[in-house]
Amino acid sequence: MTGLFKGLLKGAEAVGALMMLALFATFLLQIFSRYVMDQPFGWTLELCLILWVWIVFFGCAFFVRNEDHITFDLLYRSTSAGPRRVMAAVSALAIVAGLSWSLLPTWDWIDFLRIKRSPTLRVPMRDVYVIYAVFLVAVIGAYAWRLVRILKDGVADEDAPEHDEARP
Repeated sequence: MTGLFKGLLKGAEAVGALMMLALFATFLLQIFSRYVMDQPFGWTLELCLILWVWIVFFGCAFFVRNEDHITFDLLYRSTSAGPRRVMAAVSALAIVAGLSWSLLPTWDWIDFLRIKRSPTLRVPMRDVYVIYAVFLVAVIGAYAWRLVRILKDGVADEDAPEHDEARP
């Protein structure tokens, strides 16, 4: 199972890298058309914005790790395993509950956007923002799994204060 997840992670990273490449190429084309040809293309800005939305939410949904986030965990790391377990479980439960609560209204809005199109590329706005719903589902799933692991096994060793010195 680990091999499958590693393969999926590598695939997600490749998709993210390809989106970054497309964003960079579109940005270079935008610069070239504006400053060299003196005829800016309107669609390049819109494509850059759409790609940026997709890169952010796709990346956060599928390959940004929990330890890659900036955290304010001074209180959390100063406590023993018992209180850390409670804080981690409450945090995970709050994230799962809050995002689950927002999922249906968010999907209703995203589905409503099917009637709107982007001004230049004429892409349905639902297609632009559907990645946010995917992001919500992925984060809900990840934190639900984290909550199950916390309740079953306690706080992971990498969350323990004594491991701070070993981090790069």
